[in-house]
Amino acid sequence: MKLFVDTGSIKEIEAIAALGILDGVTTNPSLLAKEPGDFRQNLKKICDIVKGPVSGEVTATDFAGMMREGHDIATIDEHMVVKVPLTRDGIKACKALSTEGLRVNVTLCFSAAQALLAAKAGATFVSPFVGRLDDIATSGMELIREIMQIYSNYDFTTEVLVASCRHPMHVVEAARIGADIATCPPSVIEALYNHPLTTMGLEKFLKDWEKAQTVKA
Repeated sequence: MKLFVDTGSIKEIEAIAALGILDGVTTNPSLLAKEPGDFRQNLKKICDIVKGPVSGEVTATDFAGMMREGHDIATIDEHMVVKVPLTRDGIKACKALSTEGLRVNVTLCFSAAQALLAAKAGATFVSPFVGRLDDIATSGMELIREIMQIYSNYDFTTEVLVASCRHPMHVVEAARIGADIATCPPSVIEALYNHPLTTMGLEKFLKDWEKAQTVKA
């Protein structure tokens, strides 16, 4: 499973990319607004760092506006992916942009029916928000299972990008189900490799080594 980071922070992206585990980046207007500087220049910097898919989201809600902004986003860098919302105009824009050969990430997906429409419209990625569904007492991971089954039934090429991951178990469950990608905030990626037994074990090894060196001296 590929791992994306969900942030607009260049500093955070640089730190995670240095680990050698990062496959791509997802952003949205809220995340990009937190980073100083021109958002187009920042997206270009992110592409240069990651050398993988970087989603930049349109802010328009109408078809014409989405097409205009989508074309602009696509010119930033070859790694850019146009992100559109899963609305009627968003699906229409997805079909038009994908027909032109542009990659599209259809976001704010909350049902299997919506995911089916995204795949039929030629989306490169569909982003179901598991955490937000959990927030309203609906199983986000069950939605991932449904989407994976539907896509498998018809050999859709759209990749399932599990979004709104709130904790490591969302990532683990997504991987167990066979989702293509999980996108996480930096804090969740940090939590993936932190384990108290690892910390305790390392501390013990170092203490034992220090004692051994003291005896030899």
